[in-house]
Amino acid sequence: MYKSLLKPLLFQLEPEKAHHVVFDNLRRMRQVPGMTALMRSLYDYANPVLEREVFGLKFRNPVGLAAGLDKNAEFTDELATLGFGFVEIGTVTPRPQPGNPAPRLFRLPADEALINRMGFNNEGAAAAAARLRRRRSTMIIGGNIGKNKDTPNEQAAADYMACVDALHEVVDYFVVNVSSPNTPNLRQLQEREPLIQLLQQVQERNLAKPKPRPLLLKIAPDLSDFQLSDILLIAKETQLSGLVATNTTIGREGLQTAPATVEQAGAGGLSGRPLRERATEVIRYLHRHSDGALPIIGVGGIASARDAQEKLAAGASLVQLYTGFVYEGPALVKRINQALAAETHHTAH
Repeated sequence: MYKSLLKPLLFQLEPEKAHHVVFDNLRRMRQVPGMTALMRSLYDYANPVLEREVFGLKFRNPVGLAAGLDKNAEFTDELATLGFGFVEIGTVTPRPQPGNPAPRLFRLPADEALINRMGFNNEGAAAAAARLRRRRSTMIIGGNIGKNKDTPNEQAAADYMACVDALHEVVDYFVVNVSSPNTPNLRQLQEREPLIQLLQQVQERNLAKPKPRPLLLKIAPDLSDFQLSDILLIAKETQLSGLVATNTTIGREGLQTAPATVEQAGAGGLSGRPLRERATEVIRYLHRHSDGALPIIGVGGIASARDAQEKLAAGASLVQLYTGFVYEGPALVKRINQALAAETHHTAH
């Protein structure tokens, strides 16, 4: 129904407008008696073989929603009815910020891709925390945290620690995002020295809490093997619980979309199908060079059950959807989980 009926209508709207239409309607539908049960029957698939324990947390299934779709933790209860095993909110910054001027989100349908330069538009950590306190679902929630645009890199750690303080009681794990290409100079924090300093301070703040949360780092797909090896050393040194691989790419190679259209969209991170192969390569490299000791959340170009299986086979413990969810619709979550359960059943026999 989504691909034949809803998607053609939604794709006539500006991407950001379409996003708001979808989630506002999802919220309205949930208020209709019996609708939550109907949504679950359509999109949720529960099976004990899908359960995973990763960095000390028990996930009902390994398919999550990547950060970026529910920036302000507005729709966690709605998303829980669509079969996700977990949802990562954010990127959240300490203070509210409007993000970059619109238009800032572009579709490349020929590539099943998106280009975004949202720029961490969000209502701030306090607003997200207040919403999460009111939520009803018990689904695992990750908090993806960043720095405000006007905070200099030398003071970035204070911003990340402020987010840890604000969200600590209401999220199950944290992801430090230093890999978005849409905040000026943010990616410079991926360099060895600034990254070690940043993660040490954030981890110190986290470990001082009564119940420390797993702390993960989200990395760019544009890092060299040398930089990836560095990331693994840093992860060990700063006691990270895992990595999220990968964020969007600044690359534009091999696209089917006309170069003029791509150029018109301008700067920003590319996500979707063109990222699939590179994200898998990064996961494979990290898994192999850490001897499988560091859990990885695999994200980038997952638009089918086969794509998800590819990420897991490369060494990911969990996967996340974003662009594939936009192009394929909510049934994608169920298709992946059913395929994973069937695969488990098949290998067991």
